[in-house]
Amino acid sequence: MTDVSAHVIVSGRVQGVFFREETRRAAERLGVTGWVRNRTDGTVEAVFQGSEAAVNEAIAWCRQGSPMSKVADVKVTWQDASDDASGFVIRRTA
Repeated sequence: MTDVSAHVIVSGRVQGVFFREETRRAAERLGVTGWVRNRTDGTVEAVFQGSEAAVNEAIAWCRQGSPMSKVADVKVTWQDASDDASGFVIRRTA
């Protein structure tokens, strides 16, 4: 099965509400690799890689967000999957 990769930008009230940690937990539960980080503009950025079904579930999770978040928009850009992805990590703010 071929992996897919999605670059995601989530806007709304998504910082200071455990969005990154909950995203990490969701990604690990779904078996998706990649990373998530806050951006200085107040959005959250993530890359999800895995099966198409699992990546789509991770994106769907982002549209809902963590319990205290309020997601306004999710922008998704599909990209080529990389061979070096392993695990899912929280990165430093960009």
